[in-house]
Amino acid sequence: MTVWVNQAGVIPVLNGRVCMVSSRSGKRWVFPKGLIDPGHTSGQAALMEAWEEAGLVGTLDPEPVGNYVYEKLGNPHHVLVYVMRVIESRDDWPERGVRDRAWITVDEAIDRVEEPGLRELLRRVFRIGHPDRITLVTA
Repeated sequence: MTVWVNQAGVIPVLNGRVCMVSSRSGKRWVFPKGLIDPGHTSGQAALMEAWEEAGLVGTLDPEPVGNYVYEKLGNPHHVLVYVMRVIESRDDWPERGVRDRAWITVDEAIDRVEEPGLRELLRRVFRIGHPDRITLVTA
């Protein structure tokens, strides 16, 4: 029996860059994401994951920018993705001991992302202008 796992994720944005974190194994770069706990909205889950995995505090755009699917341990995972405007980046956070954080350009993020659906989402959501700047596509 296939069990779908629902998650929420966040693309943190600050000063024209996005923040990625290392996976727990340290072998990949990912955006903060995790399970949507009972009683929480997907937006609340996305904000919590940004804090726990990357030490970031901010505000979400009101609506998710999209979603993607990936498989882990034989189960499909559906991730609802939000853009977060970062207000604060703390030096200490819950998963600091197991994750690194990197502020990179969207082009670099696209190169690091392994999930094809997330790569396409990044291409659709962000328009590249100056190499060190990103602009959200609003139309």
